Amino acid sequence: MTSKNMTEKDWYSILGAHPSDSLAQLKQKYQKLALLYHPDKQHRHISEEDKEGARKFIEISEAWKILGNEETKRAYDLQRRDGEMSLSFPVDNQIHVEEMIWDEEEEHFSFPCRCGGQYIAVESDLQQTSFINCDSCSLIVEVLQGSQT
Repeated sequence: MTSKNMTEKDWYSILGAHPSDSLAQLKQKYQKLALLYHPDKQHRHISEEDKEGARKFIEISEAWKILGNEETKRAYDLQRRDGEMSLSFPVDNQIHVEEMIWDEEEEHFSFPCRCGGQYIAVESDLQQTSFINCDSCSLIVEVLQGSQT
């Protein structure tokens, strides 16, 4: 599943869950909904309601594929957070990943902030467009992928 598909829908609301729910709570909500909407539980004669139930079952299954795996859940949560930050926090500047400096010893990228602090990110943080907070002040930069134009 691509990262774009991952953030198109609110997978938590599909399961009736909250981001703070534990994996066990997510699993319980998934199982309850999967049993309710499972195609085998639908009527033999396919009605529009049954078709909607099948679509709902597929959507519930997709949500569980993302939220039921710690790695994909973490990636999804980070993408949600980036999206929320871009809507609720002002971005001070946009930089390209090529402008950042790789620190071989510390194994992270950095970029100087105007306050004298640093924007610091590990390589996995920069695999898509990311928002990074300064380590000394409240400024935020958006790190863009691709070449500068």
